[in-house]
Amino acid sequence: MTSDMTARVLRLLSLLQTRREWSGADLADRLDVTVRTVRRDIDRLRELGYPVDSARGHTGGYRLAPGADLPPLLLDDDEAVAITVALRTAAGGLTGIEESALRALAKLEQVLPRRLRGRIAALQGSLAGITWESRGPRADPALLAALAVACRDHEIVAFDYADRHGATTSRRAEPCHLVDSGGLWYLLAHDTGKDDWRIFRLDRISDPAPTGRRVPPREIPGADPAAFVAARLSAAPTRYRAVATVRAPADHVRARTRYLGTRIRPVDGTSCRVDASDDSLPRIARTLAGLDTDYTLDADPDVLDHLRETAHRTLRATR
Repeated sequence: MTSDMTARVLRLLSLLQTRREWSGADLADRLDVTVRTVRRDIDRLRELGYPVDSARGHTGGYRLAPGADLPPLLLDDDEAVAITVALRTAAGGLTGIEESALRALAKLEQVLPRRLRGRIAALQGSLAGITWESRGPRADPALLAALAVACRDHEIVAFDYADRHGATTSRRAEPCHLVDSGGLWYLLAHDTGKDDWRIFRLDRISDPAPTGRRVPPREIPGADPAAFVAARLSAAPTRYRAVATVRAPADHVRARTRYLGTRIRPVDGTSCRVDASDDSLPRIARTLAGLDTDYTLDADPDVLDHLRETAHRTLRATR
């Protein structure tokens, strides 16, 4: 192939990697060539081993199909920088992914253009992370990937699920979305057995098995998966109850707290209620300590005892 043809075919491959399907006319317009030239370039990609599927019809359609091997990916400068930084800072709420991230990073950095290495080194050198507490339960990346495929294909999945008390039941559900909340991953799905929407923590899911049964996509209540999961989490039962009536507007409190979201409800223009209920007494104490204004508290006796002991300990330390 001539250099112009090579550049055009590489550009064609890059376009095919950015969208699920392209019409021949759209590709011709992007490449500034004829539809006939697009067809010839598609044939060249197939000769090089790229599995490109085509649809019959007047306009035709092309998509890069999955193959036996992962084909080379063409990245622009911003994409290469983003992926490199993401790999270097892996892996957040995932477990067992650090070694894989380092192998992928080594391959990517080996072929990075010199112009990008300086940008990435400067960016990475200026980044730092703080771990305030030990990591909690972490999701298996293989499980995350399998459920992501099920969400995309609208395929019912069977799995075992352990509740907050450790009791395990067999479930069948239609996966719809994966949602990350404070380092914990949740699956938003329609439970076929209960005929209702449910959220499942990924670290409590085991033995997932695709059923091969695909269903039409469902419309999520409110059309916002993250908001739906946040609302369900805020309404979930907790071991200890603690509700504070704060003498400040809801927006003021919301701007100064993390992870409370829907747990903050306005009472009027000058006050709001903050539901600090939790399974952990220290976390309740930290949430209440973060309120920067006066409040009254309606809480379980265990919460009140813990707060009194914490206050006494603080006073003894300041004497």
